[in-house]
Amino acid sequence: MQHASSKTKLGLKVNAGQFWLLVLINGFVGAMVGLERSVIPTFAETVFGISGHTALLSFIVAFGLAKSIANMLMGRLTGRFTRKQLLLIGWLFALPVPWLLVYAGNWGWVILANLLLGINQGMAWSATVVMKIDLVGEKNRGLAMGINEFAGYLAVGLVSFLAGYMAATSGHVTYAFLPGIGFSVAGVLLTIFFVRDTRAHVQTETAQTTIPLLGNIWKDTTWRHANLGSVTLSGFVNNMNDGILWGLLPLLLTAKGYSLTQTGLLAGIYPAVWGLGQLVTGRLGDILCKKQLLSMGMLLQGLSIALLLFADVYVVLVAALVILGAGTALVYPNFLAVVAENTHPSQRPQSLGIFRFWRDFGYVAGAVAAGVFSDLFGIGAVLLGTAALTIGAGVLSEIRMCCTRKLLWHSQECASAGLLGGA
Repeated sequence: MQHASSKTKLGLKVNAGQFWLLVLINGFVGAMVGLERSVIPTFAETVFGISGHTALLSFIVAFGLAKSIANMLMGRLTGRFTRKQLLLIGWLFALPVPWLLVYAGNWGWVILANLLLGINQGMAWSATVVMKIDLVGEKNRGLAMGINEFAGYLAVGLVSFLAGYMAATSGHVTYAFLPGIGFSVAGVLLTIFFVRDTRAHVQTETAQTTIPLLGNIWKDTTWRHANLGSVTLSGFVNNMNDGILWGLLPLLLTAKGYSLTQTGLLAGIYPAVWGLGQLVTGRLGDILCKKQLLSMGMLLQGLSIALLLFADVYVVLVAALVILGAGTALVYPNFLAVVAENTHPSQRPQSLGIFRFWRDFGYVAGAVAAGVFSDLFGIGAVLLGTAALTIGAGVLSEIRMCCTRKLLWHSQECASAGLLGGA
């Protein structure tokens, strides 16, 4: 094994074949969740007579809980299984999902499908993230994560549109789930026959790294480590505000007098900018200090959420949604890159799994907040509270974090703090 690892090279260019294969596979992972994103409320109302609001809340909670737990389990299981095996296990959980949705006899079938889908997303998406980080090494880690998240969320958007189109043109909303059969089978077959495990790459990086081992992976990732704890909190708040906007943005736009078509177009601006922007912002993280990108991204998100509430002019609304998408794009790939560069290669899957557990648990918190607090206090109060929490997370990142790269600012502070390996 030592001989094999000594010949294994890290880098995006030298591992291009496997890297782009994993990008394609992550596109299929995103496509699986895209099947539901646009049609679940209609599916719930037309087939089961359940209100769209209740359906959205139960879908996000079931999906978010399953995905969060699967993220954490994937990290723990890397000691027992290879990355490739875990990716395959994630895809096996996806196989029943489209069949359960197509033949659903009651809403319980849909909840079960979303639990399985959450496990698929947590296991398979996490596995592709960890394997890409293994392949590229330190130099282009931000770019790799930008490409990964762009591919996943582009697939979510495109398949969401495809599912809506199929449901509308066929007159049968269940037809929208049929492409999922092809996506899940393709994911399984590509993983079995073409993906190669990245264990040798991990051995190569382990031999080169100067990053110290974390004393307690759970405590350090959750709050104790200055960089990891800050990123975990920001990740939780980021997905919490996304969960809240997922539920409340259409209601807010409708209350402002916009039609269903206009609401659909406006609601699509934010994820589109978020998805496309990551191609740029991931690369920026390899050049600039990630601390500034993260704090700036969270501040932009918070300000734009507040602006959404008070904006009545169409152009101002569009600008707020573009800024919100840009702020999210600044943080999303760099969350993962910061976790990767602050953890030893042997502990990285566990640390990433814990981070992704808390980040995706934010969806559960956001769904509950959107459903409960909007009824108690109104949409406006919920959005203002969300904006304040998001800005607070950005300010905390600016105060607490320091740069891991040898830049002009904070490099001495990081080294003297003794918090970051190789700072």
